[in-house]
Amino acid sequence: MIAYLRGTLLVRDDPYIVIDTQGVGYKVFLSASFLAKLPAISEEFQLFTYTNVREDILELYGFEKYKDLKLFEMLISVSGVGPKTAIGVFSIGSSVDIRNAIVNSDVAFFTSVPRLGKKNAQKLIIELKNKFGVSTTDLVLDDLQGEDSIELVAALKVFGYSSQEAHRALQEVDSKGGTLEEKVKRALKYLGK
Repeated sequence: MIAYLRGTLLVRDDPYIVIDTQGVGYKVFLSASFLAKLPAISEEFQLFTYTNVREDILELYGFEKYKDLKLFEMLISVSGVGPKTAIGVFSIGSSVDIRNAIVNSDVAFFTSVPRLGKKNAQKLIIELKNKFGVSTTDLVLDDLQGEDSIELVAALKVFGYSSQEAHRALQEVDSKGGTLEEKVKRALKYLGK
């Protein structure tokens, strides 16, 4: 398998490039964010690659960093997430953004990727969350989860409450509205009973 290439940029035709490595041109698919960082035509650069082989396909997917390649391999290990969908995930966020979306159960982050529906986004989060050292009991995958809800749960965890307690308090105080600060105060009052 081809894992690394260094050469000059020969052709750029989004979403792929052709890199010339000592007279051999390799067609490599890249994320939109990596395409934006590419050097000018004929300049030298390097990338890590994933080789996708099936009976009728031989494709290369390129990454700026090795850790991005490893995260890509984790994404495609989830049933229903193929290489084209996984490279699309890298087009909407960095590897740090992707990891945070998994850890924080941010379904909306993943559903903004073309060809990645809500069910596959939830499955991706559930299957990969344990690999990042977070228990699946921390998952909140309901439609009501917004930015304030995530921050409220995180704030309650800082105060030493478990995920279950934080989610129970969230259900109690979230419907009453108000600022995040007001919700935290009401949640602490509720949990203090």
